[in-house]
Amino acid sequence: MKENKSTFARITSGIFSLLNTTRKIIINLLFFTFLIIIFVALTSDEDHIEIQPGSALVLSLQGDIVEQKRDIDPMDAFINEALEQPDTAPEVLLADIISVIQHAQSDSRIKMMVLNLENMRGSGITKLRDIASALTDFKNSGKKIIAIGEQYSQNQYYLASYADEIWLNPEGWMLLDGYGRYQLYFKSALDKLSISQHVFRVGTYKSAIEPYIRDDMSEAAKEANQLWLSDLWQQYKVDVAEQRGFLVTNFDEDVDVLVKKLKNANGNIAEYALENQWVDALKTRDQVEQELINLLGQNNDNSYKKIAFKDYLTEVNSNPILPSYGDKVAIVVAKGTILDGKQKPGTIGGESTAALLQQARENKNVKAVVLRVDSPGGSAYASEVIRQEVELLKAAGKPVIASMGTYAASGGYWISAPADKIYAAPTTITGSIGIYGFFMTFENTLSKLGIHTDGVGTTDIAGFGITRELSPGMASIIQLKIERGYQDFIELVANNRNMTTSEVDAIAQGRVWSGRKALELGLVDALGNIDDAIEAAAELADLTDYDTLLIEKAKSPRALLLQSLLGQTAMFFDLSSDNYSTQHGINRVISQLSLELNQMAELNDPQGIYSLCLACEVE
Repeated sequence: MKENKSTFARITSGIFSLLNTTRKIIINLLFFTFLIIIFVALTSDEDHIEIQPGSALVLSLQGDIVEQKRDIDPMDAFINEALEQPDTAPEVLLADIISVIQHAQSDSRIKMMVLNLENMRGSGITKLRDIASALTDFKNSGKKIIAIGEQYSQNQYYLASYADEIWLNPEGWMLLDGYGRYQLYFKSALDKLSISQHVFRVGTYKSAIEPYIRDDMSEAAKEANQLWLSDLWQQYKVDVAEQRGFLVTNFDEDVDVLVKKLKNANGNIAEYALENQWVDALKTRDQVEQELINLLGQNNDNSYKKIAFKDYLTEVNSNPILPSYGDKVAIVVAKGTILDGKQKPGTIGGESTAALLQQARENKNVKAVVLRVDSPGGSAYASEVIRQEVELLKAAGKPVIASMGTYAASGGYWISAPADKIYAAPTTITGSIGIYGFFMTFENTLSKLGIHTDGVGTTDIAGFGITRELSPGMASIIQLKIERGYQDFIELVANNRNMTTSEVDAIAQGRVWSGRKALELGLVDALGNIDDAIEAAAELADLTDYDTLLIEKAKSPRALLLQSLLGQTAMFFDLSSDNYSTQHGINRVISQLSLELNQMAELNDPQGIYSLCLACEVE
């Protein structure tokens, strides 16, 4: 018996020893392989990018165009690339796009530009108009732009319309379907689950909470949304029509007219696009390639002479302008949902964004600040923390200009309101001056499972929580707090916009406006982009000779090292991919549902009070 036990012990020990040895071998192999990769990448000259004279800059944008990229761990990004895992939510920085176009404009090696926008995702017309302005300057320098595509989405076509020529595949697709705001509504689902919804709000048009208390959009929300959506669509039509040289009536908004035109084109979308002057020529991939070779000449891989957007951006960034020590106009980007506390880039944190503004205040070289806002709002408390820091900047004698991007609504307007001046694009989505509180309780849901909450407390409000029914008294306390918050909001706007609270209330009530309409109503001071805001900030600070300074969260030494090493490694092995995953059918519905629920789940205001515009995203 002892011999059997001893034999079993030896076998078991041998197995564990083998597993442990195997584990060590695998870990060491991975470690040394990683070191070799980094060594080869750092000692290689392959990262040198050569641009042949007479080349085309291929503006191939991958993903969503954003004011600020979300924070991603460099190691995670490298592993995903090494394993060829596509980024499901790629992003490209608006400032990078404009910088590349501006450098290419004065680069004698760049003869023309090719717009290949098939992988460009969401943007918003405000960002597209900023890019279009840079494209216009590029054309005005005497350099040609050609747009090529298998199909064009509405956003992609907007930029394509600024090209000298638009080419579409003979079997390609494009339809301009206008702007719409459609979302999922959950009331019936919540009722079936016996989840109690408690809503506290002020404002006829504060519709952010409607998906949880209705099964459809209210008439008030439809009225408000239709107005600003129409403003944006009109601007889209005017811009495109001007570039293409036809009337805004050329847009086929009547489906019967569209069907008739498609029948005349034998149901071929590409033929319809050509006949309707959307595009200039129908060309297959091979025809596009040959035509561009004829225009630009052939390179070593038998394609036309070209440099890709990412490669050209690498060259632009490899020769940065050395910082000067003179007067500065600081730029602080506030992009994303406003949340409490410290947040990573891509999301606004009450504490972290206020800290960036504090850096600007304490930097003796900074004489003025531009707060670039691209946010639908969020936590009312976090918005107030940021607003207080804006006031401290002004008290320190440093002018503050708010520059609104795609949207600056609800909390986004809250943090913009105290600025000395507010600039918005005509297509900015702003306003939504309102406030609400919302939470769910699960006492009925739990009771169906045989779970109940009971106990005693020393006050009427003791034990308040999501497993108990909300008492009328507690509901009154919350509603009073919401009403106080709304009053604070309209007083904030009134004090900073030289208006009475009654005048503000008349255009507030949670209603959303376009930037153009906001100017008419006095909610903003001027229409313009971030460059206009920078000039205004310099003027208020009496600056004639100055530089801009982007103030952002500093990366840790570890992140900087990994980013440098892994970035060069990825370049050496050409791990980057132009493809990203797309979702179709039921997966898209599930993703939309998940996104909308997550938007509510991430909100973390310590008092549960929000100034958020969920209706500000358009499709």
